Amino acid sequence: MSKIVADTNVLFSFFWKDSITRKIITSNQFNIYSPEYAITEILKYKQEIIKKTKITSKEFNEQLTELKKIILFIPKEEYAVLFKHTADKIKDKNDIDFITLTYFLKTPLWSNDKELEFQNLVTIISTKEIILKITENYNK
Repeated sequence: MSKIVADTNVLFSFFWKDSITRKIITSNQFNIYSPEYAITEILKYKQEIIKKTKITSKEFNEQLTELKKIILFIPKEEYAVLFKHTADKIKDKNDIDFITLTYFLKTPLWSNDKELEFQNLVTIISTKEIILKITENYNK
């Protein structure tokens, strides 16, 4: 089972019941990590997620609980030692935790953020690339 770090936008997609991202996250194909900071981001956008996905607040809370059982949320203290190495190399400061955790775990970052392709610290893998990887594995 491969390990990957998922950024917040990927995790937002979990709240769409029929999304391919939700299917990937729940497929047990990957050990998925994310910084604890991602939970803060999800809660910050709770109302927007509820509105866009047309779920209730109760459903949001249930799905967040489910997500927390699947994703391994890592405390900043575990990878903070590497912030000096990554912080000055990342343009968008909202990405620092994700890039640093990815660098710390020596694994790809699952993100569809095109801006991240311009950094050279970690490998970025999109949802489309993950689908191709899963398809290749099934065809072996």
